[in-house]
Amino acid sequence: MSDIEIRIEGRAGRITLNRPKALNALTYPMCLEIEAALDRWRADNAVALVLIDAAGDKAFCAGGDIAVMYETGTKGDYAYGQKFWRDEYRMNAKIAEYPKPVVSLMQGFTMGGGVGVGCHGSHRVVGETSQVAMPECGIGLVPDVGGSLILARAPGRLGEYLGTTGRRMGPGDAIYAGFADHFVPEADWPGLVADLVATGEVDAIESAAQTPQRGDLPPLQGQVDRLFAGETLRDVVSALTADRTDFAADTLNRLSRGSPLAIACTIEMQHRLGPGATIRSALALEYRFTHRAPEHSDFLEGIRAAIIDKDKAPNWRHAGLASVPLADVAAMLAPLGPDELNLEEDGQ
Repeated sequence: MSDIEIRIEGRAGRITLNRPKALNALTYPMCLEIEAALDRWRADNAVALVLIDAAGDKAFCAGGDIAVMYETGTKGDYAYGQKFWRDEYRMNAKIAEYPKPVVSLMQGFTMGGGVGVGCHGSHRVVGETSQVAMPECGIGLVPDVGGSLILARAPGRLGEYLGTTGRRMGPGDAIYAGFADHFVPEADWPGLVADLVATGEVDAIESAAQTPQRGDLPPLQGQVDRLFAGETLRDVVSALTADRTDFAADTLNRLSRGSPLAIACTIEMQHRLGPGATIRSALALEYRFTHRAPEHSDFLEGIRAAIIDKDKAPNWRHAGLASVPLADVAAMLAPLGPDELNLEEDGQ
């Protein structure tokens, strides 16, 4: 059985991620197949909209399949990871800029690479089981696949908070933070899919949408804005340490699990991606980090600790959250010269 099912049904071009036992983790071939389908359907008048969903009930897509990146990176082969990210980011950009409606139905876990597939379309649907997050700092990476742009557009300083802590968002919070548009009870998804396939019209989504239960983030907005107002990670840590609230203690605990270098770079990226940021400028900035990540960051060590050895005891390059020199952040996000992200090139 294929890892991804791509076909035309009625008026819809359909993409179904089909690795439920692997939580639909995104492989490199799956990225290329999604891109190829988008390219085919762009000028196909038979396709009125694109519908992306996933098999199983546990996850839409829990992230990228990074085992090969670890295997190649630990052998000193950094080209594979660089090519994976470059081609994946091009696919992310095509979803974000697609001239036809792109509908995503995101049940269960939608994290990391799953955000890149599901959260850049025009009509992003969540249900009661949805758990959306950008947890990359926990494995020594920064929020990427265009997720940094969604974070930068989140209310106040939520982008810094969600990007550094990897906090999971239920349906209400996902909509509040800008990762989704509509809540539709999952029992109603089959009927919604049938309407979309039959008509090719996205009006059915508005008709099916309901108001989700209020999430946890709105009441925290004031504290997030105050405590994440600093320019650097050191500023944020100082503010959190001085604050005696339960929220500050909880946030410090969440931050303590991540790579200090990745967290510091995530904050800097959020500050660089201002109101005028685009999907292309966000992906280009992300790629500066990910291009260097296997060789110069905590990425391989983060994967080892979380996924390979599973000892949950990573040996980060920096001893503590407040110990990351600004020069190290600047070096990870410096221009790449001839290696800068080029979304026009053919990655096939």
